[in-house]
Amino acid sequence: MEPAHDKDKSENEKSGAELNGLLEILPPVEFCCVYGSTLHPNNLDKNSMIDCIIGVSDPEKWHSENLKMNRNHYASWLVHFGGARLIAGVADDIGVGVHFNPFVSLNDKMYKYGVVRMDDLINDILGWQRFYLCGRLQKPVNIIMDSLDLENLNHINLRAATSAALLLLPSKFTEEDLYAKICSLSYMGDLRMLFAEDKNKVKKIVQGQFSLFHRMYNPFLEEYAAKDLLRLSSSGDAQVTISQDCGSSAASKLVSSLPPPIRSQMGIKLGEKKILDELGRVKQEVVIGSKEEAAQCMQKLLRNKVMISSARQAVAGLLTVGVFGGARYVSKKMQKAWKS
Repeated sequence: MEPAHDKDKSENEKSGAELNGLLEILPPVEFCCVYGSTLHPNNLDKNSMIDCIIGVSDPEKWHSENLKMNRNHYASWLVHFGGARLIAGVADDIGVGVHFNPFVSLNDKMYKYGVVRMDDLINDILGWQRFYLCGRLQKPVNIIMDSLDLENLNHINLRAATSAALLLLPSKFTEEDLYAKICSLSYMGDLRMLFAEDKNKVKKIVQGQFSLFHRMYNPFLEEYAAKDLLRLSSSGDAQVTISQDCGSSAASKLVSSLPPPIRSQMGIKLGEKKILDELGRVKQEVVIGSKEEAAQCMQKLLRNKVMISSARQAVAGLLTVGVFGGARYVSKKMQKAWKS
């Protein structure tokens, strides 16, 4: 039997080779990654759409070039009534800064690619501004192009996701529980989960890509264990059991790893106090009465962000793919939901 990590590697190489074919017909990009079910080692649906995120410095300019090269990737009404300016405008003013082109056929494969401004992508990674693309990058992805080393920058996002999940988990849990909680962060409040998504989506993602999650998050587990925030113990079935300190001091350390805008919003709700850091500088710290209080406050903030972002992106998506494309996409999603 092929080892899990070798199988994951071969699948990533395969998806990378497939996506390079897409990139060859598009204008130059600064970042590109594959995400979603096609990374699942046991994905048997060879007709499933390959999902990817593309980062560019100037979306309007990029779409203008892409319209010359791949006019058929866009809904006809967008092309006729506004072109690149309208495409970028709908993404920014109605959506969350991402324009998706689904159902792009190339070499017997179907692609969906989302185009985002690099500054917006970085802001979401570092500050959870929209909690949209950062959520994608908290799950396994296969990075194909990375001119600005976002893979390294994303470690800040992964550490913050680890802290957020730990705040929401009890004193004892398994490694799989942790990854499931991390995975669920970006689905809290997502309107699609009510009717157009597989109800077992999180479980399937984690169980199908467990080794990829482990590779992503094990360094942070070891880091937190070294700081005595966690205790890791392995059982005979190789499943790691994790215990965590649920005191307010430990919770405060977890909150300190959350993005600054999230901490600031929590500070407004829970209060702030001034402390001195290791260099003797004065800084603001969120007042943590209890782990449960901090967890509830953070969860409410994230759920609200996800709800707003998912609603805005759903409206923008239906506008940009047109009536037929939108109906086709929602139909595929709802078929998965009903099967679950």
